[in-house]
Amino acid sequence: MVRWLKKRQWKKALSLQVPLFFLFLIIGSLPMRILGMVTDQSFRQTQIDSQVMEVQNQCLIISNKMSRVGYMNMDSRDATVDVELDTIADIFNGRIVVVNKNFKVIKDTFHLAEGRTHVAEEVIRCFRGEAGNRLERDKHYFALTVPVYNNTEEKEIDGVLVVTASTEKLMSMAEKVSEKAGFFQMMAWWIIVLAAAVLSVFLVRPFGRLQKVLNRVAEGNLDQVIEENAYRETSQISQALQETMTKLKTVDKSRDEFVSNVSHELKTPITSIRVLADSLMSMEEVPVELYQEFMADISDEIDRESKIIDDLLSLVKMDKAVEELNMVRLDINGLVQQILKRLRPIARKRNVELTFESIREVTADVDEVKLSLAVNNLVENAIKYNVEDGWVRVTLDADHRFFYIKVADSGIGIPEEFQSHVFERFYRVDKARSRETGGTGLGLAITRKVVLMHHGAIRVASREGEGSVFTVRIPLKYISLPAGEPPAQDSLPGQDPSRES
Repeated sequence: MVRWLKKRQWKKALSLQVPLFFLFLIIGSLPMRILGMVTDQSFRQTQIDSQVMEVQNQCLIISNKMSRVGYMNMDSRDATVDVELDTIADIFNGRIVVVNKNFKVIKDTFHLAEGRTHVAEEVIRCFRGEAGNRLERDKHYFALTVPVYNNTEEKEIDGVLVVTASTEKLMSMAEKVSEKAGFFQMMAWWIIVLAAAVLSVFLVRPFGRLQKVLNRVAEGNLDQVIEENAYRETSQISQALQETMTKLKTVDKSRDEFVSNVSHELKTPITSIRVLADSLMSMEEVPVELYQEFMADISDEIDRESKIIDDLLSLVKMDKAVEELNMVRLDINGLVQQILKRLRPIARKRNVELTFESIREVTADVDEVKLSLAVNNLVENAIKYNVEDGWVRVTLDADHRFFYIKVADSGIGIPEEFQSHVFERFYRVDKARSRETGGTGLGLAITRKVVLMHHGAIRVASREGEGSVFTVRIPLKYISLPAGEPPAQDSLPGQDPSRES
């Protein structure tokens, strides 16, 4: 099994190293190959251009000499000029043909065409003053024409030198240079191959270490420290993974706490019911008054159990990915007034003044059932955790984008160190008072979930002993977010955090 795992790890590393190896090989060898080809062609062309220029210069010199001695008009040719023509032709392994104005060949270093007519396009152009040259790469020679002027002031063209020279020696030398260059390129290529192999192994090594750490995490070691800072990318990946691990541990811890809290909360009413029922069964001839009192307590515990289960079911529904909002265009003023109407009897029972202030008429896209539940939880909490002869003020306002519901109370307040936890499930600042008032510890968690589902935000501002203010902000127009886009954050920019008096 261990050998199989090692082999699998080796294959994974190889799957990344092979593409990198070929990438480095291409990056290193391709420019070298292109440079070699360009250099070879440039060298060949430079050699040819240099020889053409040298032949042209020599022919210009002999042409000037022929003009001075009147070579084209001589009945018998100047032997020195003929020797120089033969010498130049031999030096450049070529042939020189002298053509007069009648297109007759008066001199041929090969002694083959003398006395013949030589009418060619380049000769005609040269007589017109258009001297030129032509390269025949496949046949390994070049040809050029040089005018021969007369020795008068008009400087008319009396003849044309037609020069052909071989480039075989040049090509042979270029081939030898190319062979040597190819040898050095091959040596360089093998060096590049070795460098590419080393680089591919070296560059992949940090990712291999990172993979080993992730394998240990996958095996369940959530306390594994992920830190690989060889590259900026691996450092960023390590940081992101470490943050993810921290969140996973937090979620795991929260899940354990949630399960523990659910078990405890569901067990407590059942335990109370069991104790009350056992007490009744253990007593003989129970007085009617005591029996009624015990049954009332049992009924209260059943109601409490039912409330916990209902709240849990609400949270489970909202946590499902498929949960959708039933959005309707709704009068928010009427909704809040209806909620307060239902809660006024509870407020009167505790002698708490419940008031509503509507700054303007508000209409928005909301899920009526879920928003009613959220607002109901906020106002009911404000009543339950209030003082005798206290007050609760609900304010509704809006701007061009959002509407705001603010629930302020004169209650016991929330200590600053607990304010960041009040929206957690089953979290209670005062557990004893919560049980007395029938709280489940899920109300604010449900409220926050509903607000976020509406792409809104919720915030609490409180001072211990002075009361609390919960502010909810929800968009007037609901826009569905694309898949994968995060929900709104719990922040209310631009809002005054101070509590109402």
